[in-house]
Amino acid sequence: MNVIAPATDDSKARLDRLAGIAERLLERCQARGASQAEVSCSEETGLNVNVRMGEVETVEATRDRGIAVTVYFGQRKGSASTADLREESLDATVEQACAIACHTEDDEAAGLADRELMATALSDGRLSEFDGWHPWAIEADQAIDLALACETAGRDMDPRIANSDGASFGSGSSLSVYANSHGFLGRERGTNHSIGCALIAGRGDAMQRDGWYSYALAAEDLESVGAIGRRAAERAVSRLAPRQVPTGDYPVLFAAEVARSLVGHLVGAVSGGALYRKASFLVDSAGSKLFPDWFAIDELPFLARGLRSSAFDAEGVATREAPLVKEGVLQRYVLGSYSARKLGLQTTGNAGGVHNLQVAANAGDLDSMVRGMGRGLLVTELMGQGVNTVTGDYSRGAAGFWIENGAIAYPVDGITIAGNLRGMFSAIEAVGTDVDPRSHIRTGSILVGRMIVAGEGDAA
Repeated sequence: MNVIAPATDDSKARLDRLAGIAERLLERCQARGASQAEVSCSEETGLNVNVRMGEVETVEATRDRGIAVTVYFGQRKGSASTADLREESLDATVEQACAIACHTEDDEAAGLADRELMATALSDGRLSEFDGWHPWAIEADQAIDLALACETAGRDMDPRIANSDGASFGSGSSLSVYANSHGFLGRERGTNHSIGCALIAGRGDAMQRDGWYSYALAAEDLESVGAIGRRAAERAVSRLAPRQVPTGDYPVLFAAEVARSLVGHLVGAVSGGALYRKASFLVDSAGSKLFPDWFAIDELPFLARGLRSSAFDAEGVATREAPLVKEGVLQRYVLGSYSARKLGLQTTGNAGGVHNLQVAANAGDLDSMVRGMGRGLLVTELMGQGVNTVTGDYSRGAAGFWIENGAIAYPVDGITIAGNLRGMFSAIEAVGTDVDPRSHIRTGSILVGRMIVAGEGDAA
């Protein structure tokens, strides 16, 4: 990889400017009679490159910004937004938000999060940062070279690589300020960088596609372009000559990169919006045992270089380290203040989502888990949206590898795996140490002891 040079850093001055805008907007909201108000200001920059078959396809530099204003007149709410920072546009945005509030109905759950829950250590506008700011001073021609080198490494890896879906490079930064009429003002800044490659192995009807990518907040944490390309090639070639498997009930091992989707389904089912709408199979499940005794998930919002680290949520509420699942028991829901009020509960500091979930491991790496499962299915790709969060029914297309005698026997595709999430959660037998670092849901591979695998014919 080329030498990584830090970008010239004027981010604090830009954050000061956004903070000044937020404070002025709050003053204007209050001058127009709003009982409460909140303002979000953001600015994002990015460079994205796509290449394919040794040729440049796209180069895109972006610079976006946005201002969102929400006002409350009692329990009537109005919101408006703009990307125009001229004073007349900011005035018009406040006017629009106030006008909208005048035409809405009272909502008993509306309003800012409670004042005493604010992240008070940041109320003076100090920066909330957990080693997540690593700007990269890279020019477009350098980014193109990296993407081309990644694709070339993959294409040269194996003669069976016949084509390419291309390689990509991305680098971006974001600045944000959130302020409200409780006197809270918080600032955040972050960066993200990625390199990926997708390749096609085989020819004609026998072609298979797969890829790999690396994603990190700091460029030095990215895998090398050569390693990414070669891994993409290895994954594509490994899928050649797939078979189906006999329909039956088998152990299913979800590789880490797809295992996090299971945790994502849990989070969706215990999130406030689904709960107060009664659109979740886990309504009234806090305090219930959903997983085996050893299973645990913790929320860790203060991780250095964590992909979702923050000292406050989208409402200014202080985040905190807290278990989501402990000894197999669901400890709490995932709530912002609105959904919490609808449920008669208190916010959990999760307006805007969860912050760095860590799933505890009780097994070794993927290879050791494959050896231990004996016979079953290793899933490396999931397709379709066949998950019903109201009932928990789960049915998705899948591809991966068939395991016999603790070793990979052959690739499989064109199959469906099915079950019910409640039953799948209770049937988890192991979580590996092979954590995929590319997500804020940090989990290794997950072994579910028994699922329906629909392939062809009857079970062997």
